Amino acid sequence: MAGLIEQERYTCAIGALQTVVAIPRAVPILHSGPGCGVMIKGFFERASGYAGGETAPCTNFSEKEVVFGGTDRLRNIIKNTYKVLDTDLQVVVTGCTAGIVGDDVASVTDEFLWEEDRPIVHVETSGFKSNNYVSHSAVVNAIIDQYVSRFEEENPARSEKNLVNVFASIPYQDQFWKGNLKEYKRLLEGLGLKVNILFGPHSRGVKEWQTIPKANFNVFVSPWYGEPIVKNLERKYGQPYYQFGYLPIGANETTKFLNGVLEYAIEQGAGIDEIKARAFIAEEERAYYEELDNLATFLLEFRYGLPSYAHVLHDAGYVVGLTKFLLHETGVIPKEQFIVDNVPAKYQEKIAEEIRSVSDKREIPVYFDPDAGAMQDVIRGLDNKGRALILGSGWDKELAAEIGGDFLSIACPTPYRIVLTTNYVGYTGGLRVIEDIYNTALATYK
Repeated sequence: MAGLIEQERYTCAIGALQTVVAIPRAVPILHSGPGCGVMIKGFFERASGYAGGETAPCTNFSEKEVVFGGTDRLRNIIKNTYKVLDTDLQVVVTGCTAGIVGDDVASVTDEFLWEEDRPIVHVETSGFKSNNYVSHSAVVNAIIDQYVSRFEEENPARSEKNLVNVFASIPYQDQFWKGNLKEYKRLLEGLGLKVNILFGPHSRGVKEWQTIPKANFNVFVSPWYGEPIVKNLERKYGQPYYQFGYLPIGANETTKFLNGVLEYAIEQGAGIDEIKARAFIAEEERAYYEELDNLATFLLEFRYGLPSYAHVLHDAGYVVGLTKFLLHETGVIPKEQFIVDNVPAKYQEKIAEEIRSVSDKREIPVYFDPDAGAMQDVIRGLDNKGRALILGSGWDKELAAEIGGDFLSIACPTPYRIVLTTNYVGYTGGLRVIEDIYNTALATYK
């Protein structure tokens, strides 16, 4: 029997309009009711980008369109978008009403694509069909299949041996997506690779998207979301992919990630100077551990004033990455962990095994449940000793206060933190997590 989900940490499928917003000079066109865009803007808050938020065109689907269809209105909105917004790519995303009515959106976008040679794409994102973790892949694949494929002749498949496409953080759903993608790009370039990061200010926009086929292979950092993208590129262009199943945070996992990519790149025939690449990894490690050495005296003197254990409420990639990092590099013991991104059943055992492998000395229980309200009740019923740290969304601030613990906002939705370009991945990301945890604890002292 289906029930209510309390404190949902993601949105319905049309939330993937933020995937479009994250591409420089791209605009989502909503073929939906007016409430859809308002809901997404409210969930992600500071997430307007170049042409999102109130700027995003919308057909404002009403009762009239439900009865007579909304294709004429969509056609007019697209025409007016070209007049008002200077953009490089338009992506029509559909809401529930358009999906129920069955509007032929493809026929409308094809008019502009073939008759006017406009860069326009359509994708089905009816909210009742999936969530934005799933529809993110649908949007990316629609752009690849309908737009990128038009440039295959000048971008032959796998023609640039050192070029990789990175598919990692979901824009805006990952609060730290801009900083994380920038750091992936920096680290992979440090190995000697050329990187298509595709989203955010360090992407070259649609020009970069056009070169997707040229990549030798893809780097996929995720436990499950985004898999349809790399599978599509594998079928379409013969591009293999290297998968790292969680966020590499701190020295241990970042070194493991970079060594894995390096070895894979060499296997795929990339022209990398292995000695230089390994020297880059060693230098990054050295800088990281120098900072930890500087912190050692503080940790020794103040160890009884820091959190002793932590619960993470987040998606699978963050929960696994932070669980490994907390135990091995901060001394904060991960207790019960809560994965709330509605992970499909076929991926859950592999993710649970990854968490079980974190320690051979202690068991770390993991819960898979999108009902984060129910997961909060689990935490309330626990009898863990010591000072707690809750890493989650804005929903969890009051929970931390209830149990006398510290709270760190790391997930959507939250009104308690502004994130611009902060990263949590990599060596520098690990240091930032340490800063955030210990500063949170120190802020409670007077």
